[in-house]
Amino acid sequence: MGISAVRSRATTAVLAMLLVGGCSVKSQPTLPTSERGRGDLIKAAQQMLVDRCMTARGAGGPPPGQEALFGTGPAELSVTLATGYTVRMHTDGCLAEAHRFLYGDQARWFRAEVTVNNLRPEAQARLTEDPGYRAALARRAACPDEDNRCARASGLDELRARLEPVRLAEVRAAHREEIATYYQLRDRALHRAAGLLAGQPIPHQKDRAPS
Repeated sequence: MGISAVRSRATTAVLAMLLVGGCSVKSQPTLPTSERGRGDLIKAAQQMLVDRCMTARGAGGPPPGQEALFGTGPAELSVTLATGYTVRMHTDGCLAEAHRFLYGDQARWFRAEVTVNNLRPEAQARLTEDPGYRAALARRAACPDEDNRCARASGLDELRARLEPVRLAEVRAAHREEIATYYQLRDRALHRAAGLLAGQPIPHQKDRAPS
């Protein structure tokens, strides 16, 4: 008997044991292939979780109870960005509960998401550290309104186009741990969302990979 035949019989035997034991072999939900589709899937799952939570708390229906949705009292989570802004979030609202289900660690996800969403603003803030950029900014500010020729002559647009990618690369390197955490937890949320919504309509079905 050949090796392939032995393997085939062994596989059949394992499947038979699973079926006899009351187990079934389930295929993994098909995940969207586009970034938009992935985002839509997670948002749909988050909305379902929030709706369930709001209903359980007796705060469902329009308009939703803001305290039940976002939480009450001082925000427990906060991230102060390099730009000087501080972003805060509660841990006791239905939105926070949905995040814990999808991402596992709400605090890690919050820090990673806020950081990743503000990489470009941080890079733009770093532009002002360049003396040449500050000089071009001053020349542009001195231009009369609607004077496009003066604005072009300031050289600000060209300088920004040259420097911003460099600063963005620096910012990405500085936050590589947060970026890695962002994609790790987002992948987890994607799979949790797919499992939750299996068999239910998902926005942008055309973005899903063929099964």
